[in-house]
Amino acid sequence: MTGNTSFKLDNATRALFLDVHTSIAISAIYMVVTAINLIGNGFSMWLLVFRTHPKTPSIIFMINLTLTDIFLGAALPFQIAYQLQGYHWNLGPKMCSIMTLVFYTNMYCSILTMMAIGIDRYLGIVKPMRFKETRVRKPMAVMSCLIMWAVVLIVLSPLMTTDLTFDVQELGITTCFDVLKKDMLPNLYAWAFFLFGMVFVLFLFPFCVTTFCYVSVIRKLARNSKTAQKARAIRLAFIVLLVFTFCFAPSNILLLIHTVLRLFYGKSLYMAYKLSLCFSCLNSCLDPFIYYFASKDFRQKLRRIINLRSLSSMDSMKMEHKESFYSTHNTVGLEAEHR
Repeated sequence: MTGNTSFKLDNATRALFLDVHTSIAISAIYMVVTAINLIGNGFSMWLLVFRTHPKTPSIIFMINLTLTDIFLGAALPFQIAYQLQGYHWNLGPKMCSIMTLVFYTNMYCSILTMMAIGIDRYLGIVKPMRFKETRVRKPMAVMSCLIMWAVVLIVLSPLMTTDLTFDVQELGITTCFDVLKKDMLPNLYAWAFFLFGMVFVLFLFPFCVTTFCYVSVIRKLARNSKTAQKARAIRLAFIVLLVFTFCFAPSNILLLIHTVLRLFYGKSLYMAYKLSLCFSCLNSCLDPFIYYFASKDFRQKLRRIINLRSLSSMDSMKMEHKESFYSTHNTVGLEAEHR
C-alpha cells in the first residue's frame, strides 16, 4: 500500500513481480482451473436449469453458485494474461475494477451460498417437524440469492469506486490490485470496516454457521438414518468443509494479517497471500461435487446421462462384434466355396 507515486516497492512485493517461475506456476494452475471450471460448471448449469425439476430452494442456490463460478472462469484468462506479461495491466482502470470485483464476488457469493445450502439441509433434516413453517421456500430462495449479491457488492463497493491500477515506475509496469493506495479509503477506520466486512461478515460468520449446520446434520443422521443417506451426507459435509478450510480460509486469514502488518508495521506477506488466492479459485472445480451429493435429482439425472452413454457405447461394441463375427464366417464360407 502506498499513498503516492514516488515510492519504493517492499522486498516481498518486488520479489513477487520479478519471480517468473512463480508467475508461470500460478498461471498454469489458473489455466487448469479455468478449463475444469467452464466444462464442469457449464455442464452443471445445463443440468440444473434444463434437466432438473422442480426448482427446489437447494437447486436455486446451486444455480446461483454455478453462475458465480462461470463468471470466475470467464475472468481468469485476463488474470493469466496479466501475470504472464509480468504483472502489467494494459486494459485500463475500469476493466481492472471489474475483473477484481468478479474474482472476489465469486469467493464470497460461494461462501454465502454454501451457508444457505447448509441451512436448508439443516432445517429439512434436523428440524423436520417445522419443515412447513421454517424451511426455505422457492421465492425466499430467490430473494436470499439477491440479498447475498447485495451484501457482497456493498462490502466490496470500494473495489468499484477506486482506481485499482498503479504505475510502478521502477519496474515499468502497471499493476492491477497488487499495489493499493492508502487513500483508496479515507482513513484507518474505513480500512478496518472494509477488512471486517470481508473477513468476518463474508467469511468467518458463514463458516461458523455452515459448520454448525453440517455437524448437526451428521449427528442427526448418525442416530437414525439409512447407511447410504448417512454416507452421502458425510461426504457432502466433508467436501463443503474442505472447500472452506483449504480454499477460503488461507486467503482470508492471510489478507487480514498482511493488511495489519503492512499498515502498522511496514511488513508484508504478499507472496503467501497471492498464492492463497490461487488456491481459493479451486472451489469452482469442487462445487459440482457439492451438487452431486446435495441434490438427489441432480444425482439421478447425471447417472442417467452416464448410463445412457455407457449403454450406447456397449451397443456399438456389440454391433462391431456382430459385424466382425458375420464377416469372419462369410469369409470362411467363400473360401470353402472357392476350394
